[in-house]
Amino acid sequence: MRTAAGVYAICIGVAMMGMWSVFLATDNVPELEETPVMISFHMAAEFLTAIALLIGGFGLITTRSWGLRMYLIAMGMVLYSTISEGLGYYGEMGDVSMIVLFTTLTLVTAAFITMLLYGKENSSIYR
Repeated sequence: MRTAAGVYAICIGVAMMGMWSVFLATDNVPELEETPVMISFHMAAEFLTAIALLIGGFGLITTRSWGLRMYLIAMGMVLYSTISEGLGYYGEMGDVSMIVLFTTLTLVTAAFITMLLYGKENSSIYR
C-alpha cells in the first residue's frame, strides 16, 4: 500500500507541475493579467504542493522516518487544492469534466490517507 500511495503522490506532483508549466508556456493563464497577485500566490502554493508530494511520495516509498508525516502533509495540501480551488474554480465555470476529475482526485486522495492511517499493515506506522 505504501508503494502505491507514494507513486500516486509522485504522479500527482509531476502532473501539477506539468499542468502549470503547460498553462504558462501556452499563455493560458488569463488571471496573470486580471488578478496577478492572487494567481501568483496560487501558483506558488500549487508548486509547493507539488514539491511536497514528490518529497512525501519518495519518503513513503523508501520508508524514511519522516516519509509518512511529509506524505500526510502533502496529501492534506492536495485535499485543500482539489476541494477549494479545483472544484470551486471549475464548478463556478460549469466545467463538468473537470468537476468529475477533481472529485475523483479528492476521493482517491482521501482513500489513500484513510488506508495509510487505518490499514492493518500499519500497526507500527508511528514508531
